[in-house]
Amino acid sequence: MGCFPCFDSKEEEELHAKNVRDDRREGKPVVESHISRLSSGADRQRMRSVIGSRKESSDRKDVPDLSIAAQTFTFRELAAATRNFRPECLLGEGGFGRVYKGRLESTGQVVAVKQLDRDGLQGNREFLVEVLMLSLLHHPNLVNLIGYCADGDQRLLVYEFLPLGSLEDHLHDLPPDKEPLDWSTRMKIAAGAAKGLEYLHDKANPPVIYRDFKSSNILLAEGFHPKLSDFGLAKLGPVGDKSHVSTRVMGTYGYCAPEYAMTGQLTVKSDVYSFGVVFLELITGRKAIDSSRPHGEQNLITWARPMFNDRRKLPRLADPQLQGQYPMRGLYQALAIASMCIQEQAAARPLIGDVVTALSYLSSQSYNTNAAPAHNIRVIGEKDDKRSRGGGIDGQEERGGRVARNEEGGESGHKLDGSEKEDSPRETARILIRNLDRERAVAEAKMWGENWREKRRANVQGSSDGAGRQ
Repeated sequence: MGCFPCFDSKEEEELHAKNVRDDRREGKPVVESHISRLSSGADRQRMRSVIGSRKESSDRKDVPDLSIAAQTFTFRELAAATRNFRPECLLGEGGFGRVYKGRLESTGQVVAVKQLDRDGLQGNREFLVEVLMLSLLHHPNLVNLIGYCADGDQRLLVYEFLPLGSLEDHLHDLPPDKEPLDWSTRMKIAAGAAKGLEYLHDKANPPVIYRDFKSSNILLAEGFHPKLSDFGLAKLGPVGDKSHVSTRVMGTYGYCAPEYAMTGQLTVKSDVYSFGVVFLELITGRKAIDSSRPHGEQNLITWARPMFNDRRKLPRLADPQLQGQYPMRGLYQALAIASMCIQEQAAARPLIGDVVTALSYLSSQSYNTNAAPAHNIRVIGEKDDKRSRGGGIDGQEERGGRVARNEEGGESGHKLDGSEKEDSPRETARILIRNLDRERAVAEAKMWGENWREKRRANVQGSSDGAGRQ
């Protein structure tokens, strides 16, 4: 994996350097730390695909040696591609600017052009971070950056065009003629988005913290294939013996992890929390923050979390637009994963790699859409739940801050017979953890077996060599 420039958390407006190397190149250009050094579209004859210039003063700090495989465009080219940014070409608008659909005259390729608002939230630093990150990071679940424009004070980014828009467009405020996402598609989107995060956390070196994981930043290609977009707030994660990086609190309210919002201490587990929020959006169909709902239901996490402890209420968490067309076991499993991701304590959350393992299994399960709706299936022991409400995600009911126990010393709640026990969220969480441990054990066994075979081959080779010399 290529390496990235390190961004000094104390000076958010400048980029500073650390020593990294690119194993693929021997002669490497140097990227200046100031946005003014980005080549404009007019510089293409001299430098078509590389951002950079030589160090001009010993007072300036260089960022690492690297090359940027992104095209440069003139403002005139992008204006022509979007027909002078006509309103009918507008795809969307946010705090950072507007996104237009366009067609490049040179190649005929359909693209999405983000024109940054000069008075908006995304400044020069965020623009440069996004160009660098998306030029160096490549994965099927990350959006592809085609190029950029830095003509004068114009800042534009050119991406591949993804025809299905964002996940937010398919979850919230749907028009009457738009079909809601079915259960299987939601699980596949969650699994793909998690794989994008896994690449940033585990494959990139050093790790990258996305910092702005939300439904509007998950774009959908054909077949609802998810891709993470908008890397302006991305941050390099801690390396060495550091447990976190300290930075200004940035992101979107409702998605930020509590420890990051309170202390500014950022870890990869902060992204896991944000993923849990988006996953709950996929399950419930609700927005992370919705001021139009009654008091007590406006924040998705505070509304959903109490229901995890009451098995009777779990079906209420399913999106009504699914109309009961989901597997009850799948719902329990999905809620178990979501509840682990949104734990208050960062240390209690799983690593994104474990989430990918669980979701890959969940998204691979086929579901018969012609089956009876889940809300019509009677749950065994439902009448008994009036007296005992155990068996939720956590498998416990708290009364006055204490966990109630039955006479046998176990957790309160009715006993589960075969199939119900198998489907309960408590058992699901245990199964998920057990499966993850089993997969690790299998991987270790395979590695041991390969090492053993290598040693055996080496011994056989050594024996034959010795016999030949005799």
